[in-house]
Amino acid sequence: MFLEEEPKVAAIGAGMEIFEPTGNMIIDIGGGTADVAVLSMGDIVTSQSVKVAGNKWDSDILNYIKRKYNLLIGERTAENIKITIGTASRGAKEETMDIRGRDLVSGLPKTISITSTEVEEAIHDSLHLMVLAAKQVLEQTPPELSADIIDRGVIMTGGGSLLHGLDDLMSEQLKVPVLITENPLDVVALGTGILLDSLTAKKRSWF
Repeated sequence: MFLEEEPKVAAIGAGMEIFEPTGNMIIDIGGGTADVAVLSMGDIVTSQSVKVAGNKWDSDILNYIKRKYNLLIGERTAENIKITIGTASRGAKEETMDIRGRDLVSGLPKTISITSTEVEEAIHDSLHLMVLAAKQVLEQTPPELSADIIDRGVIMTGGGSLLHGLDDLMSEQLKVPVLITENPLDVVALGTGILLDSLTAKKRSWF
């Protein structure tokens, strides 16, 4: 059995040069967790994991609408709101979406309109925790590696990285460039394949 930490696998899948003596920073945002890590020489130098990723944002939106409008919606509706009009940066996007749910007062179906600004307000606290985790990882990074990260930027992966404006928010807060990798949903699978190929090649060389 071979176990490897997900941020490292994602970094390999994203094509980051983590086996070099330089600093590489990744923010991998999945459904359950956001993993932040700095890697160098093939190992994780410092990292944090917070449970404020895609699923938590859905829950935040669901609870916000319940609290503000007395309207009960399902998790699929909350996720659709996030994907369709969601944004991490207040004022960066202003779209409106009609949603249907059950009025908690009358018990009857009801339709309301919700805006991108409201979605940002709903997930703001969760985003703040993720930004805080990324800042703490940077603060714990040795100066030489920090200089590399300033030059190379931070790479974001995972489905959560596709939230509108999240790269801009992270860049603004961390004061370094933040880039979304190509195929952010596939990097863990790609990284796993690369590691397995490498292990297979090593085993063959032993015989």
